[in-house]
Amino acid sequence: MRIATFNILHGRSPADDRVDVERLAAAVKALDADVLGLQEVDRDQPRSLGADLTAVAAEAMGAVDSQFVAALAGTPGGTWMAATGDEQPGSASYGIALLSRCPVVSWRVVRLPALRSRVPVWFRGAPRPVLAGDEPRVAVAAVLEGPAGHFTVANTHLSFVPGWNRLQLSRLVRSLEGTREPLVLMGDLNMERRQAVRGSGLASLAAAPTFPADAPSRQLDHVLARGGMTATGPAEAVRLQLSDHRALVVPVGFG
Repeated sequence: MRIATFNILHGRSPADDRVDVERLAAAVKALDADVLGLQEVDRDQPRSLGADLTAVAAEAMGAVDSQFVAALAGTPGGTWMAATGDEQPGSASYGIALLSRCPVVSWRVVRLPALRSRVPVWFRGAPRPVLAGDEPRVAVAAVLEGPAGHFTVANTHLSFVPGWNRLQLSRLVRSLEGTREPLVLMGDLNMERRQAVRGSGLASLAAAPTFPADAPSRQLDHVLARGGMTATGPAEAVRLQLSDHRALVVPVGFG
């Protein structure tokens, strides 16, 4: 089984600053993932041609089940607000998605703690800290019917604010206590591998730099697990024709 996580930058390619849904479909098909977590996913946004990017990806990979979860409702450059899950069909939104070729037994959405004010953040290469605010963050989890029985997969996109993302990670792992194992947690965690392992208490199944895409020097994207799931081969950070991240793909087995 192949598991992959990919921050798709709402389908945009930095090379030409365009969103091309056929390019997104080709990228997802090339990953050949059985379970795929996507971050920075648009639905009904003008900047991404009004497309449902989750549906585009689901068709491309042959997913039998998928779910998009909005973190934000509204339009970039206009009015944004935290999504509640009660948005009307056809309303512009942005968030994460989980897609699977394995049947889904149940779904769960976890809304993570949000920063209420701007905080000083020291961005790499900046001469001094700047005051930055963060957006709402969510996770989506599913119990899947796999080849060796039921297992759980969660996908998320955590804050870029150091410390706060570790709090969100620990809250997410705690919220998944008691779920069916093996448990896989993947996504853009906005932290390095050592921090992700320490903050989650899970084992890392994939070690490969994923950001920035053209010359990756940091691993911000992760596949973590516990409960009998292991990597059966080396992970690969795949450079595709969109996004400022590389997709992270790892073959896994049970037991």
